[in-house]
Amino acid sequence: MYTIIAKELLAPGLVRLDFTAPRIASSALPGQFVIVRALEEGERVPLTIAATDTAAGSVSIIFQTIGVSTRQLGALSAGQRLASATGPLGKPSEFFGAKRVLCVGGGVGTAVLYPQVTALYRMGVPVDVVQGARSRDYLILQNELGALCGQLILMTDDGSAGRKGFVTDALRDLLAAGEAYDLCVAIGPPLMMRAVAEITRPIGLRTVVSLNPIMLDGTGMCGCCRVQVGGQTKYACVDGPDFDGHQVDFDSLIRRLKGFVDEEQALNQQHPCGGLYHGK
Repeated sequence: MYTIIAKELLAPGLVRLDFTAPRIASSALPGQFVIVRALEEGERVPLTIAATDTAAGSVSIIFQTIGVSTRQLGALSAGQRLASATGPLGKPSEFFGAKRVLCVGGGVGTAVLYPQVTALYRMGVPVDVVQGARSRDYLILQNELGALCGQLILMTDDGSAGRKGFVTDALRDLLAAGEAYDLCVAIGPPLMMRAVAEITRPIGLRTVVSLNPIMLDGTGMCGCCRVQVGGQTKYACVDGPDFDGHQVDFDSLIRRLKGFVDEEQALNQQHPCGGLYHGK
């Protein structure tokens, strides 16, 4: 169970793993996630389901190897097994009967956006995509997205692919050119999602964002993933991960995400080499 059947390095530090999980694959919907462990004694890591293959009974996850636990995951190879995979968790994405959608993805957030673009394509809803990354080397899934959307606009910080600039620059240009949408889906770093929401708010364009706060049990019991939305406390694992971007308190989200930075840095310093990957 949970045997890794394929592994691919999509970009520096960005890994795709496909693993067997028939029950998850048969019931997962766009926007939902799984919680996986690389090792029995490892941390439970929440990751959005990037794709499923019901015929093969497999689930795909895409993640960035930046901490101890994601580096443990990234060290696994085809033929090895995950210690556990729990899901699907969270509420599926809602598209509110949209007739035309703009999807904005930043960095690894593009992996989270991909199943939503796929679902909209299958529903026959026209979609435009703005994808951003630091440079050409960090752009992922652009061929897959290009096959599903009306137009794909690539933005890179250094101008090495597409246009030089940020996704918000492309968003402003599209709106200034008179492009009309009734839903915007923005997924990426919190600062990017907040910036997108601030652009769409004045024109009343419904904007959905996907939040990834610190999460532990994935059932709403621990309260670790609480976020403030519309002045109310919500739990990303059961109330989300998708929320109204105009109602999210991004300042409190960003503060909570920084809550264990010192501890994470200390762990990375303690495990700089191979011992990390064997739980030593």
